[in-house]
Amino acid sequence: MGDIPPPEYDLNAKWDACLDLSLRRFAYSSLAGAFGGLLLFRSPVTRWASIAFGAGIGIGSAYTECSQKFGGSFPLLPPPPKVAQTPQVFVLMEFKAYGVWCRDVNG
Repeated sequence: MGDIPPPEYDLNAKWDACLDLSLRRFAYSSLAGAFGGLLLFRSPVTRWASIAFGAGIGIGSAYTECSQKFGGSFPLLPPPPKVAQTPQVFVLMEFKAYGVWCRDVNG
């Protein structure tokens, strides 16, 4: 018989796993959207929208996991630039209100 490739190189197994994962997540998240729409909404349009939203979440999560299985990953974003912290300056103001000296600290 032929040699069996290691799991990281077996494309047929990866495609089977991704197809299975996609169908399960699509079905389960659509059912969750239908249940949520049944509980939360009265209009059929919003119920269908919640089903579509759930299906989109399922397909998106399956796509993300499948792309990681095939070795692709999302590019890392560069870290945000550091912002220099400026020291806070407090201004002490004295003013006379109704004949009484008051102090106000702005900050």
